[in-house]
Amino acid sequence: MPILAAPCYQLMFRSLFNAGRGLAFPCDARGQVDLDRLSEHSRTNYLYARAVVGREYALPTVEARAGDGA
Repeated sequence: MPILAAPCYQLMFRSLFNAGRGLAFPCDARGQVDLDRLSEHSRTNYLYARAVVGREYALPTVEARAGDGA
């Protein structure tokens, strides 16, 4: 079984009300999040963030993960 590399990207949902706050989830370069690899708590947060885009969080952006040299 091949060893899977850690995702180099994150999908970032920035708070509309609290600068510097938000939620980030590991994703691929296209912003696809593997829900099966998230913990139950992270999966709940991800689904919540998607549901409240435009009300609590801005549209998500794909960013290089910190420390990955990108």
